[in-house]
Amino acid sequence: MIKLRQEHLAVIIRCGEAEYPYECCGILTGNLAEDKAKIVGNILPISNARAESDKHNRFLITPEEMLRGEMFARKHQQDVLGFYHSHPDHPSAPSAYDLEHAWPFYSYVIVSVVQGKAESITSWELKNDRSEFIEESISKENDICL
Repeated sequence: MIKLRQEHLAVIIRCGEAEYPYECCGILTGNLAEDKAKIVGNILPISNARAESDKHNRFLITPEEMLRGEMFARKHQQDVLGFYHSHPDHPSAPSAYDLEHAWPFYSYVIVSVVQGKAESITSWELKNDRSEFIEESISKENDICL
């Protein structure tokens, strides 16, 4: 389970709609609860580093941006819990490309943006054997204390 505040969901949705028809992306930082739920504390929007011709169906977070996210998390006594991105004019389910480039443990929040308007948001976690994604429940909370 991943726990996101309403304000976090709003940021992801705004990012997806603002970047349409391209994919948006960002890093999720926070802490693990005792029950292993991922409690998101911060959302770090990242510029999609893909070439413009690929941005409509791919995103790229550069190593420098990943390092910045790791340093931000450490500074706030958090960990990188996962990533978010949008799927312009496609469902909020992971693609084969997403499967090939994902890592176990992390949450992958995907917002479907159809004709510029967010339609659905889901979260996925890659199985340890990297064979498939399992949908992860999203707890949409107004206020989460870390």
